[in-house]
Amino acid sequence: MVDSFFRNFGVFSEQEISDIQLLFETRKVSKNDFFVQEGDHCREIAFIVSGIFRSYYISDDGKDITYCFRFPDQLMAAYSSFISDTPSRENMQAITDSHLMVLKKEAIDTLVKDDLNWTKFLKMIAEEEYLELEKRFFLLQRDTAARRYETLLDNQPDYVQKIPLQYLASYLGITQRHLSRIRKEISI
Repeated sequence: MVDSFFRNFGVFSEQEISDIQLLFETRKVSKNDFFVQEGDHCREIAFIVSGIFRSYYISDDGKDITYCFRFPDQLMAAYSSFISDTPSRENMQAITDSHLMVLKKEAIDTLVKDDLNWTKFLKMIAEEEYLELEKRFFLLQRDTAARRYETLLDNQPDYVQKIPLQYLASYLGITQRHLSRIRKEISI
């Protein structure tokens, strides 16, 4: 899975992809455990082999706000903490038992120094992160909660049913009751 992920970017040779895979370590994360917690420095990225993660923060009034989900075949990191070496402002929690392939920041920093392809790759990842953030912003600003839910269903139909309702409702910016109504309407 990791090899096809890197291959899709069209940046690395087959030998480089084989070498990259050797740098990853396997990690199991149990349901409700964290990959990153608020206040920690994020010093690694993870490729999700299996499982679902949510990114959330605690608002000033103490509410748990889910703003992102990560699914298999995606990279995951507390990105701003990772690139700036500052404490994370977010939590990344496993919603299901998960299997990760993890790469340390030190290894990435060494690769960037030695290989221009890694600079290209990281630029592409940064661009993807920006586009995802912009897409999420527009979804929240322009679309109804029902449309946001349909978009999530369209993109991750196999996994949406595994996400607890309170996290889905928080992600959509609605109550669980409103989410239940939307789910009934969509399933009709």
